[in-house]
Amino acid sequence: MPEKQNVEWKESWRDEYLKWICGFANAQGGMIYIGKDDNGKVVGVDDSKKLLEDLPNKIKNSIGIIADINLEAENGKEYIIIEVDAYPFPISYKGKYYFRSGSTNQLLTGSSLDTFMLRKQGVTWDGVPVPNVTAEDLKKEAIDDFINKAIKKKRLDSNLAEETTENLINKLNLLKNDYLTNASILLFYGDPEKYIFGSYMKIGYFESDAEIIYQDEIHGPIMQQVDEAMKLLYKLYLKAKISYNGLQRIERYPFPESAIREALLNAVVHKDYTSGIPIQIKVYDDKLFISNDGILPENWTYEDFIGMHRSMPHNPLIAHAFYLAGYIESWGRGVEKIFAACKEDGIYPPEYTIHPKDITIKFSAPEERVIRTGKRFSSDDQKDGTINGTINGTIKYSENEMIILNLIESNNNITIEEIVEKFGKSRRTVMRVIKSLKEKGILERSNSKKTGFWKINK
Repeated sequence: MPEKQNVEWKESWRDEYLKWICGFANAQGGMIYIGKDDNGKVVGVDDSKKLLEDLPNKIKNSIGIIADINLEAENGKEYIIIEVDAYPFPISYKGKYYFRSGSTNQLLTGSSLDTFMLRKQGVTWDGVPVPNVTAEDLKKEAIDDFINKAIKKKRLDSNLAEETTENLINKLNLLKNDYLTNASILLFYGDPEKYIFGSYMKIGYFESDAEIIYQDEIHGPIMQQVDEAMKLLYKLYLKAKISYNGLQRIERYPFPESAIREALLNAVVHKDYTSGIPIQIKVYDDKLFISNDGILPENWTYEDFIGMHRSMPHNPLIAHAFYLAGYIESWGRGVEKIFAACKEDGIYPPEYTIHPKDITIKFSAPEERVIRTGKRFSSDDQKDGTINGTINGTIKYSENEMIILNLIESNNNITIEEIVEKFGKSRRTVMRVIKSLKEKGILERSNSKKTGFWKINK
């Protein structure tokens, strides 16, 4: 049996291995083999009889649990198996709490310890009650917005729209012992940071890792934060390549909107809100990072995370509210949906970096979609082509100019009358636009049969 989540091999006994026993008891249980090397080969123990007598007392006196200890033999060599059950309540060793994760034994501290202690009590952090705030203090606009979305998705009965705020919160399991919970504060309180520090988003546009050009912060109820972040990203931060198919305007952003939204939703739902650190979105010309303080579910590996898995939200009450509002599904498919959206849009698959305390997703844009400007702009700038309607980044075009150039490029034998008909504008407008293009040296009139009526100089 190889070393893994619930198996550990040790050549000889040391009292420090009591930490491993504590870690197994706090996780899923496990076995420690005394007398096996790192390859699982039996090397034997010389003091097996004494260990059989001493270990039960050491474990009981130092950790307070009973472990099953057995002596086995292989090829004439004895080894000991210490079998540890998973315990439903927290187990400590010398006042410290350890937890078996993967093939490592981790000392729990800070927010990890808080989360562990709560879960052992059958409580998640988002279900912890908050004193000195009532249902009447919640933001009505946020509640109404949630109800409308949930009813539209047919995940809540329309009669709930007539309920009092307190009754609604109670039916959503967001009340505990008549107190609002952390989840209800994050979801519906006007200023969640009053009670939960760092519960907001930061967006920054970076010229380089060390140089930030501009930034924004998004505050308020977390559902509304996601919507606001998407508006800001696609209006002020991400630049679309604009082209025309006849009169049809086509915009290609560097990253698919559905993938970015799903990544933001994952960050909000799974965030460790005890960290006090906001969700951070870093935008570059050719890449975008979303980082949040979060941890993988117990005993998960990177492969578990990016592969098919069941839904295990870090904040299940928050996740349930987002599900009811139609923001997410309850099947644990968030990462799969992000990869699928990127594949469908024709961009590279995202890269995840997972640390013990935070998770970052990186989106990279294909070079043909990158527009390097290094300046703040709005979607209004794009309407007249000042950002995207350029050739070699030197000549600027209005939208009317770009439409006529596309019409001529698709048929250089097109007549003025045909342009007027397809363009849907007056002849005077068409002639004015053509004159502007001629003055810029882009468009020439030609009577050559070889080149047709029009020639575009790019």
